[in-house]
Amino acid sequence: MRFGGNVLNYNDPQDWLRQVKKQGYTAVVCPVDYTASAELKAEYRKLILENDLLVGEVGAWSSPLATDETERKTALEYCKQQLTLADEFGANCCVNVSGARLTGNWSGCTAENFTRDTYQLIVDTVREIIDDVHPENTFYTLEPMPWMYPDTPEMYLQLIKDIDRSHFGVHLDYTNMINDPQKYACSSAYIRYMFQKLGKHIRSIHAKDVYMDGTLPCSIVECMPGKGSIDFNTVLRCAARLGKDIPVFVEHLNTMDEIKQAVDHLKGVVVTEQITMDFIPEEV
Repeated sequence: MRFGGNVLNYNDPQDWLRQVKKQGYTAVVCPVDYTASAELKAEYRKLILENDLLVGEVGAWSSPLATDETERKTALEYCKQQLTLADEFGANCCVNVSGARLTGNWSGCTAENFTRDTYQLIVDTVREIIDDVHPENTFYTLEPMPWMYPDTPEMYLQLIKDIDRSHFGVHLDYTNMINDPQKYACSSAYIRYMFQKLGKHIRSIHAKDVYMDGTLPCSIVECMPGKGSIDFNTVLRCAARLGKDIPVFVEHLNTMDEIKQAVDHLKGVVVTEQITMDFIPEEV
């Protein structure tokens, strides 16, 4: 298990590395996108290798399911290019959401997200992305979302079965599947269940916290680790079982100080709870 997060602003590879070290990361989000020059990519790869850093994920945030055909094709090509970049960097995964059946809103909620036709489109789209790229060193993954597939562990397992590609894996954002009051109230048991069902497929993890503010009918809100109701002893014990090179990332924080505070909180849980981080992974 490794900890990491974003570097929000940097001028060049050396500046990026200084900030990575200052934050205490051992896992990083890829510092460039596919449009970077070959020379710049090579410089970052050299620093990553020399400093024993793990590229945990390459983002491909877009909607290859967009209802506008031009938008859909642009997103599809972006996903393929970012997956190629992830393979080049040996990243644990390239991650996207499945995509919204909308125009101009890649992650929005609509009834069309939940139809049988949309499910089949997800299957066909992920297959196309993987088959066109033929990755060898990385996995294409879908971050779960409350209002699009996959939205439960069972749905993720069904997608793994139906997509049927060895380089399709799991990006676990457990908070995005805590999407009703019962799951919120029983979050520790639900998180253990997620890891039990999906563990051997997990390539990267987002470590976020949530609180329910009591607003009717239901409002479950994301917050910084340690500021909500998530039991990070449970999260990190489950993550540690997956092995030493599974990245746990914090995200959606506004400053580098906030990011460091969140990472330090996770590291503190490891120390306080005496969680073993480096041993042969068990299948869960």
